[in-house]
Amino acid sequence: MEQRDFAVLVVGAGASGLGAAIRLGQAGVGDLVVLEKADTLGGTWRDNTYPGCACDVPSALYSYSFAPNPEWTRAFAGQAEIRTYLRDTAARFGVTEKIRYGVEVTRAQWNERDARWDLETSQGPYRARVLVAGTGPWHEPLVPDLPGLGGFPGEVFHSARWNDGYDLAGKRVAVIGSGASAVQFVPEIVPRVGRLHLFQRTAQWVLPKPDHHVPGVERLLLRRFPALQRALRSAEYGAMETLGFGFRHPWLLRQVQKIGLAHLRLAVRDPALRRALTPDYTLGCKRLLMSNTYYRSLTRSHVDVHPTAVRSVQGSRVLGADGSSAEVDAIIFGTGFHILDMPVSSRVFDGDGRSLDDHWKGSPQAYAGTTVAGFPNLYLLLGPSLGTGHSSAFMILEAQLRHTVAAVTRTLRSAGTSLSVRPSVQEAFNAEVQAALPGTVYESGGCSSYYTDVNGRNSFSWPFSTGRLRSRVGAFDETDYEIGRAPVVR
Repeated sequence: MEQRDFAVLVVGAGASGLGAAIRLGQAGVGDLVVLEKADTLGGTWRDNTYPGCACDVPSALYSYSFAPNPEWTRAFAGQAEIRTYLRDTAARFGVTEKIRYGVEVTRAQWNERDARWDLETSQGPYRARVLVAGTGPWHEPLVPDLPGLGGFPGEVFHSARWNDGYDLAGKRVAVIGSGASAVQFVPEIVPRVGRLHLFQRTAQWVLPKPDHHVPGVERLLLRRFPALQRALRSAEYGAMETLGFGFRHPWLLRQVQKIGLAHLRLAVRDPALRRALTPDYTLGCKRLLMSNTYYRSLTRSHVDVHPTAVRSVQGSRVLGADGSSAEVDAIIFGTGFHILDMPVSSRVFDGDGRSLDDHWKGSPQAYAGTTVAGFPNLYLLLGPSLGTGHSSAFMILEAQLRHTVAAVTRTLRSAGTSLSVRPSVQEAFNAEVQAALPGTVYESGGCSSYYTDVNGRNSFSWPFSTGRLRSRVGAFDETDYEIGRAPVVR
């Protein structure tokens, strides 16, 4: 009979879940399973297959520190390479056989009596002493509820659900959104479409991307001399941290803006189009974007930039809030994800049957972005208040994993034990974060971004250095937690 009760259950086989399974395994936790709702691993890098999809953090940083990859063929790796890296790393560390595919978690509730998590899934019940949510914030596509969209007669899809079977050749296409995904896929599809209408609610800062092919001889040297690879990673970390210093001192970013303005001026000669593409807020207030081809692609004669939000769809016509419109054959959404209203928060319940959503009321918060008061033995990876505007998600993840592994191994040493962060500790941590945010570009940059939740609170961003994140989030102190005990279940 298939095992259904585990010491640790990890949800999600993306970078977070795989990293958790690897690190827990290295710490001696063998009684573990990874539940993945899809039929393959990869998470974000499995779902996002749109043309031009690539990392916007240097490749050497965008990997586990314990599994460096000397084989990146570009300075900023593409989607296919990143997914291959995740697959190969999972196999190398023996995690692949721990994954159960096609299992979607629909509900997880803490059982106070047994000190267990009871899970309902698409493939029946599971139980675990510890639940690790590696579902991430870049998971569920955000599609605006536009009036009339349901009556649109053409093709509609989100960039994270790219329809490779739809031929864009010669089609009239509306792209709604101008964020990180659109900046990557728009230049790729412009040569193929008959006409492209970009509906841009807010102009974005787009910096030149220092991307290049990594020659074979360089990869050979990195493979033969691991110290070189460590030095490269350190150099790239230092460069990104220099930029990160500006996020905490916005006046410096106003100097970096000059690079962005020069980049725009060189690519776009038309004054009217240049005005439409010039941001009116401080660089870094929204997610930092990089591209060498985006601005140039918008100057093509068959591309129209509508500097407006979309009001509605009427038949095959997309209507902008400024009165402009476009008749199109297809609509592609580049509108991002449910970042602060993550689907996991409506599926995870405490011992009283209250969900994370019920606790958060629209403003997610956790201790060290990882544990939540009232939810024993639950660990959220890439959780609230840990987002940086410049560094790698792997760096954040590994800090959380140090904390999580220490807490989990402490829990498993004693049968029937649970750990729940003290409410006062969680409150103090979040008060410290919120007190520091007003001085950062995230809060003072003069923009509206997905960093801000429905209550107007920045529940996404980390306002300190990544060095401080690594030491603060990575540290596990047992006194921060209440230790609960339950009858031993045999």
